[in-house]
Formats: sequence, C-alpha cells, structure tokens
Amino acid sequence: MLRIFSNLFDSLGPKTPTTTGQTEREHTLQVATAVLLIEVARADGQINDDEQRVVEAALRTRFTLTEDELADLFELARHKSEHTHDLYSFTARLNTELDEAERIHIFEMLWSAAYADGHADAHEAHLLRRLADLLHLRHADAIGAKLRAEAASRQ
Repeated sequence: MLRIFSNLFDSLGPKTPTTTGQTEREHTLQVATAVLLIEVARADGQINDDEQRVVEAALRTRFTLTEDELADLFELARHKSEHTHDLYSFTARLNTELDEAERIHIFEMLWSAAYADGHADAHEAHLLRRLADLLHLRHADAIGAKLRAEAASRQ
C-alpha cells in the first residue's frame, strides 16, 4: 500500500514548496474521483472488464497519468473503496476543490461507469442519486449528465 502512494508521488516529479501543495491537491482529486468511479462500477456486485476499461479511460482522460500511475491509482482506489463506508469524505473533497461544471463532468463520468455494461441497474442508479445529492448537483444538471452518458454508451 505504501509503495502505491510512494510510486504515485515519486512519479509526479521533484517536490518544491509550490508544487507539493498542488501535487497533493491533484492526488486527492484523483483518488476521490477514482474511488467514486469504482464504487459505481462495483455497485452491482462486481467490476467486469467493460466497467474497468471505462473507469480507466475516464481517469486517463480526466487526469494526465502514465499507465503505471493509472494502475497504481486504480489499485489504491479499489482498496479504499473496499475498506470505506463513507462516500461523504470523497464527495466533500470534490465539492471543495471543483466548481459546479467540473462536478457535473465527474458525475457524467460516474454515469458512464454505470452504463459500461450496457445498462444501469437499480443499485447503480440508487448510488448515483445519492452521489448527485452529495455533490450538490441540481436535479436538471444530474439528469443532463445521465442522459449524455446514456447516449454516449449507445454509440
């Protein structure tokens, strides 16, 4: 576990007082986003190959990560997801650090993870309704994100 943290931090380059805070902020956002994506992907009981590919693609698109960094982040987030019962700490960080448009974008990514296997089941939909509230999204914005993710999954 410590190796994962160490590798992720080391891979982001030399640390200076100015970049350390930014690096820690970025890492926190990466972990929070990854945990939520994994929570959605495993809401139906397991993470299948399609869901894992969508989660990894979303993380790769949202953050500039090497394949090793992505693998470490995915493993760290999976571990946190399996050992936490509190989504608030992750959504609170996103609420603090991101503006509304960025939170809507993250929420659309979450819906994409739900639709990775072709449909969103009841457990995924329930979790996403909770996450919309925790991310302080307006209903119209949450529905818009869902519809965009659903349309993208059909292409």
